[in-house]
Amino acid sequence: MENRKNFFHLHLISDSTGETLISAGRAAAAQFKFSNAIEHVYPLIRSKRQLVPVLEAIDGEPGIVLYTIVDPDLADMLDTTCRDMGVPSVNVLAPVIEKFQTYLGAPSRGRVGAQHVLNAEYFARIEALNFTMDHDDGQSPDDYDEADVVIIGISRTSKTPTSIYLANRGIKTANIPIVVGVPLPESLMRASKPLIVGLIATSDRISQVRENRELGATPGYDRSDYIDRATIAEELKYARMLCARNGWPIIDVTRRSIEETAAAIVALRFKLR
Repeated sequence: MENRKNFFHLHLISDSTGETLISAGRAAAAQFKFSNAIEHVYPLIRSKRQLVPVLEAIDGEPGIVLYTIVDPDLADMLDTTCRDMGVPSVNVLAPVIEKFQTYLGAPSRGRVGAQHVLNAEYFARIEALNFTMDHDDGQSPDDYDEADVVIIGISRTSKTPTSIYLANRGIKTANIPIVVGVPLPESLMRASKPLIVGLIATSDRISQVRENRELGATPGYDRSDYIDRATIAEELKYARMLCARNGWPIIDVTRRSIEETAAAIVALRFKLR
């Protein structure tokens, strides 16, 4: 009979910020719908003195141990202690680094937190984030030609979170709301550099999301029209017409996560280059 635990302890130990581990741990845990991970994150563990209380915590609440520790002595101490406690431990980066070493024919540098170096890529991400925040929801329309991507769509099609996710990858992204009867900015129609993408979803999905939105006291806001499926269908029809007329690709985000939508946009950028 399948062993199904309602929860388990997931210990994430890193000599850096732990971001890599958190992503890997959550991606793996998401594959097991009958079990929920209780995360214990231990960042910046770089000495035996720091590791000892972590090992004591693992002994008190045994579970799965994932780690990214460059120091071989520290990693060996962790592995040995976990083995003695009967707790599984996995060095998440080890097999990846081993493959890199084999293919490249050179040893790794063994630098702690090497992925967080303040290099050109880091500053490109910061610049992209600043650009994206300045161009959210139709703001600053005069320089759309400086964008890498412009996302258009009716309200509640995940334009802003998708834009921010892309910006975190160094992609300058602007987003513009589509409103029936309101023309898109002329500066967008003149832009030749950015990939312009339309986001849509089903009327049911958009209505559901809009219904849960806090509207506040916006003057002249008609809530019944805002969540009405027939009205939303007209908005979507208008959005499709705009994209078809201009040859802009459309992505249906109904069953997509923000990450999946962003990945589809990145793929379009490569395809249309």
